This record gives sequence, structure tokens and C-alpha cells, in this order.
Amino acid sequence: MLRRLAPLLALASPLAPSAVAADTVAAPRVIAADLAQARGPMSRMYNFCVGAGRANEGLRADWQRQLRFVREQCGFRYLRFHGLFCDDMGVYFEDKQGRPIYNWQYVDELFDFLLSIGVKPFVELSFMPEALASGKDTIFWYRANVTPPKDYAKWQALIAAFTRHVTERYGADEVRSWYFEVWNEPNLADFWIGKSSGRSYQDFLPIGLAEYKKLYADTARAVKSVDATYRVGGPATAGEGWIDETLAFCAEQKVPLDFVSTHSYATMSGYLDETGNAGTVLSSDRDAITSGVRRVRAKIDASPYRDRELHYTEWSTSYTPTDPVHDSYHSAAFILDKIRHIGAAADSMSYWTFTDIFEENGPRTTPFHGGFGLLNYQDLPKPSFYAYQFLHRLGDTEVACADADAFVCRDARGSAQALFWDFTLTHPGPSIINQEFYARDQPAKDKGPAELRLSGLKPGAYRVRATLVGYHKNDVQSAWRDLGAPAQLTRAQVATLRAAAAGAPALDETVTIGADGKFARPFPLRENDVWFVELQPAK
Repeated sequence: MLRRLAPLLALASPLAPSAVAADTVAAPRVIAADLAQARGPMSRMYNFCVGAGRANEGLRADWQRQLRFVREQCGFRYLRFHGLFCDDMGVYFEDKQGRPIYNWQYVDELFDFLLSIGVKPFVELSFMPEALASGKDTIFWYRANVTPPKDYAKWQALIAAFTRHVTERYGADEVRSWYFEVWNEPNLADFWIGKSSGRSYQDFLPIGLAEYKKLYADTARAVKSVDATYRVGGPATAGEGWIDETLAFCAEQKVPLDFVSTHSYATMSGYLDETGNAGTVLSSDRDAITSGVRRVRAKIDASPYRDRELHYTEWSTSYTPTDPVHDSYHSAAFILDKIRHIGAAADSMSYWTFTDIFEENGPRTTPFHGGFGLLNYQDLPKPSFYAYQFLHRLGDTEVACADADAFVCRDARGSAQALFWDFTLTHPGPSIINQEFYARDQPAKDKGPAELRLSGLKPGAYRVRATLVGYHKNDVQSAWRDLGAPAQLTRAQVATLRAAAAGAPALDETVTIGADGKFARPFPLRENDVWFVELQPAK
């Protein structure tokens, strides 16, 4: 076995176990699949939707450039963001007599761009325009008003006018493919009703829920007044809250509910960090997020809405935009583990977010600050980006494979793809926060080789390319540390980092598949390594 390992270990020498005796090397993990044994179509729920910060950021050239790139590379089909009705989008005004004035110019600019690159809006109906708000409470650097409308009739008129406008501009057939989600995380006082009430969080819950039910019902009916087939849903809650309450309310009051949405993050503490100063701790539960998705799916299936779609319109390792785990090589395996094990329990898992151009707590001052994005300010791909790019490169037919941490697929061209990883929780737990642990250099320990064994290939020559993401392999955070973690990047430094995280394959060669149709090769594996292996018939 060690002789068979030698070529690839030499190719990727930093991955080889150092000074390990031959008799102590772990037995290989075997990832076996027969390409003739189809499991079914490869699920694309992972790229159904992706998140972004706020609508106004979508008017920027750098934001649009990055979205176009991740659309091409990862296949994202919908985009969700906050603040469509914030004052920086110029949507709502009132004249001296209090009559509404609607303005859709910025909205049109944004939606036109999205549709031009093949991305549909997953429309979050928020936040409250200042002229329509009942209070002055705001959240975030961009001062999003989180209070209920002063006049629900005017709010309904705004929603109906917006819905009519997009129908006239894009056509009812197009808008029927969109989703309309009511508000964002209304079970958190900072996002709904506001802080000035002076109530404790526990006191807020029943008040916030009652007010949200009114907002949801009026909003859903306003959308449906334009076209009864348009899809409306919620409650878009933090931490999977208010699911039972929303299902029961809509059933009892005959309120439209076309889909259920909620959010989840894999941390051991709360669900909001307005100022970016929270100290977060990654959950020690390997089933974090996954188990919650299954519970919510079970609740929907036990309700009158068992046929409704379930969309997680935000999810990630951590809920704060200043958490270095988002930049770390650990995130790629984390993402793949959740996507693999959630499976069909959710109709979409919208990763929060595609870009670090995200200003809830204002513009950031360093190129790697723990931002949510798959890309940083300089368009540099993080390891999390490659998790989605690799998933998108898998063929449309999934092949049966017993390995719990792998996908094996094939496509109509006769190519085969294998995506496999190690998911190891290396975080020590509550004794240290993410902001300390993932900010440090965290070398990955060897896990022994993994052997990929494929059968059912047609005989002939194949080009084999294998790309690795892991510690110091397409790992831009580590490359940045190697430069001394500069707070600002020169053009030369950006070029260096781009080369270090360019997704170059660790292996690129031609092999001949014999009459038995089999391919076998070992790959060195460390903690949280991700391998993408593709076999293409040679031309």
C-alpha cells in the first residue's frame, strides 16, 4: 500500500505523514462506487439560493462583479438580502398631505441586473421605510428601521404596489417563480418592534409574535391580491423559532403560507451581533444545523402544510460577520458535511453570504476579518467558495456510495466525479472563542489515506484531475498569515494570494482504464481536507 501511495504523496509532499513508521499508518478509508449503480438525480438544493447583506450594496460594481462570478462558478439561482424597503433604496415617501409616493428606480436597477445574469430574487420584504414607521428604532450601521408600520393599510398598499410593479415590469410568469418572504428574524427584538420598548427578551416574545402575525397576514394577503399564485412565506426566524406558532396561526386563520423559512447557525450562543463584537463558539455537536433542519421538516410534515417547501434562508458556521472561522479552511468540510446529511429535508440552504461586501457593522478595515462571504473584498476565494464550486461541478446523476462523507456522480459525457472530505471538529469548546482559535495558525493532523475505487468506467484514456482544499492548500487565510496578515494589500500581495488560492489541481495526468472498467488511487487525507477528483474521457 505504501508503494501505491508514493506517487501522490510525493506530488503533495506537505500532506504526507512526517516521520511515521510504516506499521503505524492508518488503514485507508475506502470510497467505492460502481458508476452503473445510479442513486438518482444529484440534488441541487445547495445552490438554490445564496445570501447577501442588503439591497443597496447590490448597486455597487464590485458586488455585481462578484455575484456574476459565483453565479458562473457555483450555479446559485436565487439571491436573498435585507433592506429592499430601507430609505437608501428610495422606495417610499409621503407628500405633505400624507399620501404615499412610490419610487422603484433603484429596485429596478438591482432586479434588472439579477435577472440579466440568471439570478432570481428571493424577496425579503423588509425593513420599514422611515416615513411609514411607527417608531425610530433602527439596527445596523445603515440604520434599518425595525418598527411596525404606523398604518397597516398603507403598508398593505405599499406591498401591493410593489408586487404590481414587478408584475408589470417582468411579467406574471416570471414573478410566479419568485418567493416573497415576510420580514427577517422577527423573533429577535432588535429586528422587530425595537429596543425602545424597554422590555426584556422574554417579555417581548408574545408581543412580538402577535404583532408579527398581523404583519404576516396583511403582507401575504397584499401579495396575493395581485396574483393568488404568487408564493409567500415565513416566518424567517432566527434559530428555528415560531415554526409551530406560524403553522397553527395560518391554519386557523386561513392565511396563505406557501413555504416555511427559518435560519440556523452552528454556534453555542445567540443569533445576532449587530456591532460585530460578539465572541462566538462553534458548536461541539457534529449534528448541529442538520438535526434542526430535520426537526423543522418533521413539524411541517405533521401539520396541514406537509407539502410545503422548507427554505433555510440563512445558515453558516457562525452568525457574526467578524468570525475567522468563515475565512478558515475548516469551513469547506463543514459546509459539505451539512449539505450531505441534510439531504432532502430542506428544499434550499441559503449560505450567508456570497461576499464580504457586507456592511451591517460598517465597512471592514482588513481584507480578512471573518466576514461571511465566499469571496473577500479583493475577489479572493475562500475555502468555503470551493465547497460550492466542487458541488456545482458534480455530474447530474448521483451514484450509490456507502461513504457518509462523499458524493460520487457521473454525467452524460462519460465523465465521473468524486467529492470527499474529512469533517473533524477541532475546536476545543467553550474554553476559547472562535475569534481566538480560528485567528491562529491551526495545522491539520494526518488522518491516513483515503482510497477512491471506481468501477463501471468505459475502457480508454481518461484525464484525471484532483484538487485539494485544506490547510495551506487553496487556503487563502493561511497564505495571508504567511504574508504577515497585512491590514491593507498591495497589488503584488493580492496576486500572491490569488495564486495561492487559484484552485490549481494537485494532480493532473492521463490514465488508461482497462477492460475491467476500474480505477483506484489513494489520496492523503488530513483533518478537514476536501478532495474533488474528476475523470474525463481524453480527447
